[in-house]
Amino acid sequence: MTGLTRRGFLTTAAAATALRAAPPAAPLVAAKLAQAPATRRVLELVYDKGLGMMRAVERVVPALH
Repeated sequence: MTGLTRRGFLTTAAAATALRAAPPAAPLVAAKLAQAPATRRVLELVYDKGLGMMRAVERVVPALH
């Protein structure tokens, strides 16, 4: 497996974020999301000693009002 460069990692993270920002494909999914409590997604970069590189960790936390 080849090593992931910082530029490649940031590009991958940006692509994943863009996919999350895309509108839902089905109206039922949109209705379900509208009823869900307000949450935020927090993306953290952490160093994984096992992989020997940085990786992204996404957490879902309650939104602050």
